[in-house]
Amino acid sequence: MNLGDLIMSFPSRIICLTEETVESLYLLGRQELIIGVSQYVERPSEAKKLPVVAQFIRSDVEQIVSLRPDLVIGFSDIQKNIASDLIGRGLNVLVTNQRSLDEILNNILLLGRIIGEGNRAQELVDSFRAKLEKFKKISAGFPYRPRVYFEEWDRPQFSGIKWVSELIDACGGENIFADRTGAMAREREVTNEEVLERNPDIIFGCWCGKPVKLDSFAKRPGFENVKAIQKGNVWELPPAIFLQPGPALFVDGLDQMFEKIQSVVNLDV
Repeated sequence: MNLGDLIMSFPSRIICLTEETVESLYLLGRQELIIGVSQYVERPSEAKKLPVVAQFIRSDVEQIVSLRPDLVIGFSDIQKNIASDLIGRGLNVLVTNQRSLDEILNNILLLGRIIGEGNRAQELVDSFRAKLEKFKKISAGFPYRPRVYFEEWDRPQFSGIKWVSELIDACGGENIFADRTGAMAREREVTNEEVLERNPDIIFGCWCGKPVKLDSFAKRPGFENVKAIQKGNVWELPPAIFLQPGPALFVDGLDQMFEKIQSVVNLDV
């Protein structure tokens, strides 16, 4: 094999340990590259038919090795032990740590280059950026910005990560915990007292791995005084869209969050 062959050789058997890579590969028109996915994959629905080889924090190393992937792609420091095990078995592993909307878009570009679809990835990212700017421009005309509490988990309570905060901002809201959007969950822990003090106009429940009990918010001590509770502005958002750092945020997340925030603005005007 000469150097030219090496340069033009792209992965042909990819295992995706998290779902955002799966959706990206489908949107890039290269879903045939996927030979294994996480059990939590939701988007697109046809991806659920692919072989399941992992959960988020554990994987079936022997099964992955037996599938002979030429690339395994994961996300975040939480998967470092899985990555270490797979590297120890001689596999090529890529783990990314995108935490903001810009980093998510750059990760799509990186994936596109890796599989030889750089131009298509650039077109996709350009369309996402255009959509993001469109919502920013529209929401800039709102008469006020509703204060938003996004809850990722209830016990203990965690607020939204950086990309969620940026999405809230783009859709015309103000994240009440914009000062607490770290990568680690413990960096985003909040208390009932802090929520009461910051008094959100909107509450979004988006619990990772379980349905949101919307009526539980009103039962929390003192929450009868929270504007969001008083006005009934409490909604559940789907984790498969808002808690994965990938295309779903742009494909559906922007629309869903904007619709809720805009409804509050229009009703209050």
